[in-house]
Amino acid sequence: MTTVYLALGSNVGDSRQYIELAVELLGARLSDIRRAPLYLSEAVGYTDQANFINTALRGRTDLSPQELLNFVKDIERRVGRTPTFHYGPREIDIDIILYGDLVLDIGAGTALEASGSESGAGPLVIPHPEFSRRDFVLRPLCDLNPSLVDPVGGQTVEELLRQIGPNQKSVLTTVDENC
Repeated sequence: MTTVYLALGSNVGDSRQYIELAVELLGARLSDIRRAPLYLSEAVGYTDQANFINTALRGRTDLSPQELLNFVKDIERRVGRTPTFHYGPREIDIDIILYGDLVLDIGAGTALEASGSESGAGPLVIPHPEFSRRDFVLRPLCDLNPSLVDPVGGQTVEELLRQIGPNQKSVLTTVDENC
């Protein structure tokens, strides 16, 4: 069994409900799940949209990285994610942030290549290539394990969070502490 960290976000409809349903469905193939608090965050990338509810979770799985990617993309569809555009609004977004201490880059052009929609399986890069620059991912990861180490850069998520500049911060507030 491998310990994995996933980031979840939503800014369409009942975001809390979408996240809770996703966590429940993830329990089919992840054990020992622990979810961080929910955070309200400003949109990043395409900013002309509603704020997001974000969180992260830790779990253990016997799925391979590719199987985990297919599993989370299936859950996104089951929860109700509809294809939009890159960084666009979404009912649910589930990203694999870390898979043990694995470093993996299976780019476009492989069997995992997306089928033209952002919500397709797509390339698989672990650790997630953007996580170390996103406070809406790092903050909940710190809640779960501040000593968690980025296997690429060797820094803890707590150190990475401290390096986020004021103009890069998107987290507005904690939505709840009940995990």
